Amino acid sequence: MDGALSAKTIQNAFLAKDGPRTRHNTRYTCDFCALNTRSMHPVQGCRLTLADTSAKWLNTTSTAWISFGKQANISCNATQGTSAVASTEKIDFLKLQNGSDIRGVAIAGVEGEPVNITEPGTEAIAAAFAAWLLNKKKSDGLRRLRISVGHDSRISAHKLQNAVTHGITSAGHDVLQFGLASTPAMFNSTLTEDEMNHCPADGGIMITASHLPYNRNGFKFFTSDGGLNKADIKDILERASRVYEESAHRDKQEQTGVVTQVDYMSIYASDLVQAVRKSAGNKEKPLEGLHIVVDAGNGAGGFFVDKVLKPLGAVTSGSQFLEPDGLFPNHIPNPEDKAAMEAITQAVLNNKADLGIIFDTDVDRSAAVDSSGRELNRNRLIALMSAIVLEEHPGTTVVTDSVTSDGLTTFIEKKLGGKHHRFKRGYKNVIDEAIRLNSTGEESHLAMETSGHGALKENHWLDDGAYLMVKLLNKLAGARTSNPNIGSKVLTDLVEGLEEASVVVEIRFKIDQNHADLKGRSFRDYGESILKHLENVISEDPNLHKAPKNYEGVRVSGYGGWFLLRLSLHDPVLPLNIEAQSKDDAIKLGHSVLAAVSEFSALDTSALNKFLQQ
Repeated sequence: MDGALSAKTIQNAFLAKDGPRTRHNTRYTCDFCALNTRSMHPVQGCRLTLADTSAKWLNTTSTAWISFGKQANISCNATQGTSAVASTEKIDFLKLQNGSDIRGVAIAGVEGEPVNITEPGTEAIAAAFAAWLLNKKKSDGLRRLRISVGHDSRISAHKLQNAVTHGITSAGHDVLQFGLASTPAMFNSTLTEDEMNHCPADGGIMITASHLPYNRNGFKFFTSDGGLNKADIKDILERASRVYEESAHRDKQEQTGVVTQVDYMSIYASDLVQAVRKSAGNKEKPLEGLHIVVDAGNGAGGFFVDKVLKPLGAVTSGSQFLEPDGLFPNHIPNPEDKAAMEAITQAVLNNKADLGIIFDTDVDRSAAVDSSGRELNRNRLIALMSAIVLEEHPGTTVVTDSVTSDGLTTFIEKKLGGKHHRFKRGYKNVIDEAIRLNSTGEESHLAMETSGHGALKENHWLDDGAYLMVKLLNKLAGARTSNPNIGSKVLTDLVEGLEEASVVVEIRFKIDQNHADLKGRSFRDYGESILKHLENVISEDPNLHKAPKNYEGVRVSGYGGWFLLRLSLHDPVLPLNIEAQSKDDAIKLGHSVLAAVSEFSALDTSALNKFLQQ
C-alpha cells in the first residue's frame, strides 16, 4: 500500500507541473539558443514569452503545452535554469541500447535503479536521431526534417517528450507532437499522405518502455522503411554521446524549429475502421450486435474502443482499464502476463461478451479471448493468424520465433498447407527474416512471435497489435454478412486441430559472471560452450533427437515433447523452454538438460532443480 501511495504522489507531482495536455492541432514556432556555460547543458533554463497564448510548463524544459492561441516564442536565459545537469555528469549511452530500442530508468526512487534516461541525455539522443536521419536521406544538412513524436502513458512521458522536442528543434528541425499514441501509429505517420496534418513525417520517435515498470522509459525510432535495427541504434547512441559532450563547450547558437500538435491517432484509427468496413462489403456498421470488450491495461490502447469499435457498431460495455495511468495499477499491460490474461478473460465471461481484446502498453502487441473464455494468445494466436493469412495466400511461409511449439508446425504445414520457418527470438529478428525470405523468392506474408508481436507484409511489416485485431475483426465482419448471428466461434473454429502441450515450462539459468569457472571469458562465450556441450551429449542419447534445422540454441525432441536451451539476446541468462504431454515426460526432458549442464559451476540450475523436485 505504501509503495502505491508513493507512486501516486510521484504521478500527482508530474501532473501538477505539467497541467492538462491539448489534443488539437496547434502550430507554433520555437526560438532556441544554447547556453555558453560549461556547468549546464544548453537546453535548460528557458524563459517563455507568449503571444495570444495560454501555456503550461513541465519542469523547466523548453517546450510549452499550448492550450489556446497561435504562437509561442521561447528564448533561453542561463540565469533562469534550476534543473540544469552539470556537464560532468557522465552518461554511458551505449548501455542504454536494448536490441533495436533504447531503454533505461527515467524516474528516481527505486532502490538500485539510478536514473540514466535524463532530459539532457534525451535531448542529445533526439538531436543524434535527426543527424542520423539527415545522413540516411543524404541531405546536405540544410533541409528541415519533420519528425513525429508520441508517447505511451508513463509518468515520465511528458518531460521526455519535451526533451525530445527541444533536442530536435534546437537542431533546426520540425516536430509533430502526437501526445498519447501507439508505437505502430508512429511508423504509420511516416507513410500517411496528409499535408493538412503535416504528414508524412521523415521519421518518428515513440517514447515507451513497453510493459516494463513505471520508473522505466525509452525510445523506438522509425523511418518509412520501418523500425531501426541494432546497428542503427548503436550509431545514434554514439552520435548522442558526442552531442552530449560537445554541447557543454558550444558557443551560443540560435536555431528555430516548428512544433505542431497533431491528433494523429484519429487518422490512424480511421484507417483501421475503413479496413474492417471494406472486408464487409463497405457496410457502415459491420460489427453491429457484437459485444466486444477491451482491456488496455491503462496503456495507450484505450482509443480502440471509441475510435474503432464503436464506429463499427460494436457494443463495448465492460471494457476496462482504458484510462492512461503510467503506474499500471490494475495489472501489467502485457498479453503474456498471467494476471493480464485472467483479467480480460474474466471481463469476457462477466459481460457475456463475444470477444475480448487486450493490448500491451504501446499497442504493438495484442491477444484475444473468445466467448467461452478461451485465450487466443501465444501459439494459438499465431495459429489463428496463420489460418487467416493462408486463406488469402495459400502456401505462404509463416516465420516465428524459436520457442513456438511442434504442434504449431504440424498445424501450419499439415492442416493449412503452409510452411513454418522457425527462427530466432526477437520481433525484429523474425520480421527481418520474413523480409529476407521474400527477397530470395520465398513468399512470406506473416511474421509472429509468441510474445504477441505480429507483422504482415500487407501492413509494411509493422508489428501492430491493433492491426492484428483488425484482421480478426475482418474475419468476423465478413462472416456476419452471410450469418448475422455468428460470433467468435468463427475464430475458434479456425484453430481447431492445433495440438497443444499439457505442460509448458520456461526456466531461466543465470550465469554468475564473477565465478572462477568463466576463466576470464565473457558470459556469452561461456553460454556458447554450455550449448556446445549439450549438443554433444544429446547426440549420444538414443531417446533424444536434435532438430535438423534450428537457428537459435539447441532444440531437441523426445519423450513426446521438446526442449530448447538458448542464450538470451542481452543478458547472462540461458532460458530453457520445455513442452510435453505429461509432467513425467517434462521431467525426463529436464533431467536430460540437467545431466548435461551440471558440470558448469557458474550456471545457477536451482530453478530447474526445483521444477524436477515438484
